[in-house]
Amino acid sequence: MKVKRIRLKNGYKRFHDLTIDLGDNPKRIIALVGGNGCGKSSVLDGMLFHSQAHHGLGSKGSKDHQYHSMHKTPNFNHSNVEIEFDQGLYSTVTNQKRADGKEGTIFSFRSPYRFNSNLKVIQSKATSEIKLNNYGASLSADLDEKMEENYRRLYVRYNKYLNAEDCRPSEAKLKIIGDLNDALKNCLDLEITSIGDIEASEGTLYFSKSDHPTDFDFNVLSSGEKEVVDILLDLYLRQDEYADTVFLIDEPELHINTSIQKKLLLEINKMVGENCQIWIATHSIGFLRALQDDLNSECQIVYFPTGIDLAANQYTITPATKTRAKWMEIFETALDDLAGLVSPNRIIYCEGKDVPGAGGADMGLDAKVFNNIFSEKRHDTLFVSSGGNTELDQRSEIAIAILTKVFSEIEILVLKDRDMSSGKQNDENDRQVYLQNNPSNHRVLKRWEVENYLYDKEVLKEYCAKNSLVFDEEEYDKFVTDIDNQNLKDDTGRIKNYCGINTSINAEQFKITLSECINEDMSVFLELENCIFSRE
Repeated sequence: MKVKRIRLKNGYKRFHDLTIDLGDNPKRIIALVGGNGCGKSSVLDGMLFHSQAHHGLGSKGSKDHQYHSMHKTPNFNHSNVEIEFDQGLYSTVTNQKRADGKEGTIFSFRSPYRFNSNLKVIQSKATSEIKLNNYGASLSADLDEKMEENYRRLYVRYNKYLNAEDCRPSEAKLKIIGDLNDALKNCLDLEITSIGDIEASEGTLYFSKSDHPTDFDFNVLSSGEKEVVDILLDLYLRQDEYADTVFLIDEPELHINTSIQKKLLLEINKMVGENCQIWIATHSIGFLRALQDDLNSECQIVYFPTGIDLAANQYTITPATKTRAKWMEIFETALDDLAGLVSPNRIIYCEGKDVPGAGGADMGLDAKVFNNIFSEKRHDTLFVSSGGNTELDQRSEIAIAILTKVFSEIEILVLKDRDMSSGKQNDENDRQVYLQNNPSNHRVLKRWEVENYLYDKEVLKEYCAKNSLVFDEEEYDKFVTDIDNQNLKDDTGRIKNYCGINTSINAEQFKITLSECINEDMSVFLELENCIFSRE
């Protein structure tokens, strides 16, 4: 089950009228990203507010219009929040789940305020069915006290299995907490060794750690370690009953360092069932890195931009296009002047003007074009202009010598046009000979120059379609007889005429605009990608 669309209207908390529209095929992970106070938690509160009208969630109770209404409007109710799932409206989903007594499992929520500094249970106590969802926080402002309740559930599950199977404690532990331990060990140097003994007033979890001489209890853990245990234990216990649920997690990064944050999100993703969706409000570099590198295809980024008065204006947010430029903006919002941490994994030196412009902007045409073409699919790659043929070789060697010592995992490639023979004509065989006799990080375009890709009929047709222009294919075919080898660099005037452009244009800007029309479905894109990234 996945949320497709949510609308918060008539002054719900921070919003005059905000719609988040994820499209008809929402992703598994929805990341709400923006600075403090942008409204991330308010979106989650809106979902919970609507849910409370159908089924109570958590143990903290509901709040009135003083909390939910921007204007403190009396009788402000759940109808001011509209939620559409891929299975229908909220009421439809509730009726479907009510037949199985699981109407309380539509949402599972964790607030950012988790209190778990002490765990020592000395008396047995019955716990309610977990599918009722009647413990923990009800809204983002609530203290989320779940650790003791979840410990009791784990203790009961362990002892039931131990007695029913008449097995050794080690076998019961492997069965009941084996998967939980695997998740913990992937995040921390930590493993649960014992579930304790409530009857002996030792009701707590015990752990081992490689740098600790003996086992120790939960209360010895650091705040960050407790957070990880708390979150993973809660998700682990919900796996069976919450297999078709939207998990709402508000800022899970509190107290957790960056390297563990990334690992934790990967384990959260593995712990949650495949039919579920995860909404996470965050501005953590660790979580953003996981979304960028490991979970890119599974996530949508709902980015709250600055400079928009959401309290006064109607606005619709759609998922951000995950280009390198957008990732830079997202990281800049999250980390202010630490945005430089978004370093590329691959730098490709190409021909072009090597003197930077204002603010260090690349002035080379080829770099601008290639960065446009590959900015979404290859967001970890940065094309840099480095002069002509000779400068390319010299500067790339210097870069390899310096950068690879600082950033051990960075890859540096050299990309040349096929017109690299000092004006002499060369063909595909010459290109292959060059590649065979130069280092493996060298690349050569299959076509004569970058213009031979930009002025491809496929690209020009797309450009004309986007701009309501009529492409003169007949005249184009008379002139462009060999798209691979013909020198088209100085024929921009002819090309723009074939596109039905009657006014004067800036040739370089026209080429940059054409590069924005190239997408992954085009054969031009595939040829360039294979040539540059696979050395074909």
